[in-house]
Amino acid sequence: MSDEASRIILEQRGQPVDVVDPSLIELFPPDMFDEAAYLLAYPDVATAMQRGEVRSGYIHFVRYGIREGRMPPGLGTEPRNRLIPFAPTTESKATNLYLAQSFETLTVSRSGGVFIIGWIDDSASPVDCIRVVGPEWRLTFDGAALARIRRYDVEEALGQRVGHTYGYFGFLFAGKQIDPYGVFRIEICTKDRRVATHDASANLMDDLELRNTVLSYLAAAPHFGNAQVKGIACVDRGLGGQILSHNGYITKRILASPYVERFGSRRRKHLGSIVVCLYGKVEFLFIQNALFSGGPGIEDYEFIYVCNSPELAESLLREARIAANVYGLDLTVVILPGNAGFGGANNAAVRFAETDRILIVNPDVFPYDRDWAAKHTAVVRNLPVEQTRLFGAPLYYDDGSLMHGGMYFEVDSGPSVDHEKTFHWQLIRVEHYGKGAPPDTARFISPRPVPAVTGAFISCERRWFERLGGFIEDYVFGHYEVAVICLKSIQAGNVPWLQDIKLWHLEGKGSTRLPVHEGGSLVNRWLFSSNWGSYIFDNLLGQEPPHPVFQRQPPAGDGTGSAAASGVSTKPSVKRTRNSVA
Repeated sequence: MSDEASRIILEQRGQPVDVVDPSLIELFPPDMFDEAAYLLAYPDVATAMQRGEVRSGYIHFVRYGIREGRMPPGLGTEPRNRLIPFAPTTESKATNLYLAQSFETLTVSRSGGVFIIGWIDDSASPVDCIRVVGPEWRLTFDGAALARIRRYDVEEALGQRVGHTYGYFGFLFAGKQIDPYGVFRIEICTKDRRVATHDASANLMDDLELRNTVLSYLAAAPHFGNAQVKGIACVDRGLGGQILSHNGYITKRILASPYVERFGSRRRKHLGSIVVCLYGKVEFLFIQNALFSGGPGIEDYEFIYVCNSPELAESLLREARIAANVYGLDLTVVILPGNAGFGGANNAAVRFAETDRILIVNPDVFPYDRDWAAKHTAVVRNLPVEQTRLFGAPLYYDDGSLMHGGMYFEVDSGPSVDHEKTFHWQLIRVEHYGKGAPPDTARFISPRPVPAVTGAFISCERRWFERLGGFIEDYVFGHYEVAVICLKSIQAGNVPWLQDIKLWHLEGKGSTRLPVHEGGSLVNRWLFSSNWGSYIFDNLLGQEPPHPVFQRQPPAGDGTGSAAASGVSTKPSVKRTRNSVA
């Protein structure tokens, strides 16, 4: 900050009504301000200076002008998608011109989340911006960043069937404490300079509820053309980054205060820690303990259960105490005050592990063979470290068919029609080798290197897990965290493996799927495709990825199978390109 800016701030102390917020001076530094042009553009300000009511055009601008929409010539447009705090000033006047539109909802959280919903017929001239101006702060949504959706009710009311996306919604996260009270002025501006204004009161929500409301609205929003592609296109315009920032704020707060309780004798050193994240269903702890206990080798493992549902804390702790007594297992329960997602919850649980080997296991995963734990121990002890540093295992559906024999990456690609225009879209999809195959199909269950493994069961050397940074916590609720850590492992020089330790997976039984999760999936798929699409397209796409690591033949006699059996080829499955979402 310049000396002039600092001087202005110091001079304003003791004047609580007219104090200048430092953030405004950072946004509009004095050395960029054209004093003469501002006074020429706004002669009433020049008159006020002559009467001694204001000391300079710049002071008027940072105290009053920014709120009144008086942008000085040469400074450009007002900052958009960014909260601007200011002290109370007199109400500004806005010109109302006719626009077929309606502003419907303003919802805020105290931490700076702002969610708006409405509709407008901007077929003649697009929305330029929507301003939310309150007693203490203002926020300008850029029209290009608004999510546009189909509104059947508006089409019927206007008698229009022209394929225009009348509906809009927007979400911004300022990350600053804001006052949600008072009357807010809503200004809806089009590119041809028409303005419609509304007075509105804000609905106050806590951050968890607001996040879920935005995601549920995103999931249910109707579109023209491919609904998922159009939903991701809304996310790509700017909504996704705001949702992720808000979710990151929530996750950080949740992970700051876990409650931990340990059960069992804890009289011996364990070889591995089985970490299980519970998704709202306490009963899986007892069922899993009953099926995992008693088998040879299980005494070498401790269990760590992490719960994202604090309302289940009392019953979960009771179940853990009973299970530890009945089955003689060492249990640790980590309870979080909210849903931190798959990545955050498992990272929190790993911090309380007392071993050098981490096994991430879904609550609906159970032993296929009674001696699975002994097999796991033998794999870790006897095979080369390159094959055991990070590995998965074959998983089976309850009907006996194969669910998972390693994972690979594919691309969903095709046309979508929008207002009589066709555009091409591409999104990364994670697929399972051998999904639905007979249980003994050797080429899918034989030990071999694979591009990725599933988060339903992953075994990882703890030092390697920590070197890779643990699970990424950016994703909403969870979906791609294990794929990301596998890709990071490949980048770091160690490809994931599949080892033949069979397990049942009652897929989807350990959680309940809600609309809010569908909204999170849209954001997550956009994030994964955006961050990893280029890397995957280069050499990891398809069942036979051309990455050099998959071209190396495994040593003879090590039980890993041949390259042909593992589905490895030197031919790329698609030509190189880059992912994009219109």
